[in-house]
Formats: sequence, structure tokens, C-alpha cells
Amino acid sequence: MIRALAALSVVLFVGQACANIERSPRPEARNAAGPTVCNDPAIEGVVVPKIEGRIAQCGIENPVRITAVAGVQLSQAATVDCNTARALRGWVSDAAVPEFSDRGGLAQLEVAAHYVCRTRNHRPGAKISEHGKGRAIDISGFTLRTGETVTLLNGWNSKDGKRLRALWRAACGPFGTVLGPESDRFHKDHFHFDTAQYRSGSYCR
Repeated sequence: MIRALAALSVVLFVGQACANIERSPRPEARNAAGPTVCNDPAIEGVVVPKIEGRIAQCGIENPVRITAVAGVQLSQAATVDCNTARALRGWVSDAAVPEFSDRGGLAQLEVAAHYVCRTRNHRPGAKISEHGKGRAIDISGFTLRTGETVTLLNGWNSKDGKRLRALWRAACGPFGTVLGPESDRFHKDHFHFDTAQYRSGSYCR
């Protein structure tokens, strides 16, 4: 009788344990995000081979191609270095996500440009752009979870202007260069962010 009760107890214990296992989420269900890079779980993407520039001073020694930061998708995969990826992740999590929390939440950054081997503003004879070194990314708008897109071109001088200016200010510090619609004719429709370093601190216009 005692042996039978003991055996029954073991069966009940094992059955309960199996039930608990079935109810536990699978590992892939707990972590639905894609592969991460730059030793940062909030940056999704892949490591890509070293990029050799077609002209002097272009190229990236250790490039990554990022697809999302801080849970926000990028409209196109952006090739940058890890310093730039981390700066973008910090700005998105600390500024962009909170800024749109009252509008249903931020779903996607509209990426206008990332790595490209060229001179500044495509001007002949100018210095190599930070884009050509993998240190820059251009953002032209923000798509919300409601499906609405707030663009720099249409939003800067509209009801969204205050919000967009707050995002411009928040980028000054995390990034070395911050240019927006009021900087010059080349940036009327996007933010230019790069991680160039200056002795005098961040350059923001």
C-alpha cells in the first residue's frame, strides 16, 4: 500500500512538472527579436565584411548592417560602424520613443541615407562625408504604430514642429554633428547625424 502511494505521488509530481513545462513559453517566443550586434541586445542586425572605399578615406573597418534599434524598425537596413549604431540606439530609446508615446508609439525610422562613398553634399572637391566612413545616418521621418508618418519636410513648420525640434536638440550630444531643416538647403527634408568628434564639442545646426 505504501509503495503504491509513493508511486502515485511520483506520477502526479512528474505530470505536474510536465504541465509546467508545456505552459512555459518557448525560448524563441520569449526572444522574438532578430540577431544582435555591437554587444548591445537593443541593436538588431548582422556583421558584414570590411568595406574598402572606391576613393581614398572611404570605407569601414568593422561595419554592421542594422535593421532595428530599441525595438524600432529601420525602413531600410543601414550600414554603419558600431559607435554610430550605439549613438542611434541611445537617441531612439531616450528621445524618439518617448516623444511619440502619446501618438500611439514609434514603429519605424525612415532612413534616407547611410553608408555611401562620396564627398560632403556630393560637391566636387569637398572633403569625404562621414557617410563615406560609416559614421553617419540620415533620418527623414517617423512612422507611428497607427500607420501615420511624420516627415521632416512636411512636419518641421507644422503642428509637429515642436516635437521635431525637441528630437533635433536631443541628438546634439549623442552625435558629433546634427544637421536639420534650418541648417542649409541640403538638409531641408532630413536630419543628418554623425559621430565625428570635435574638440569644441558637438556641432549642431
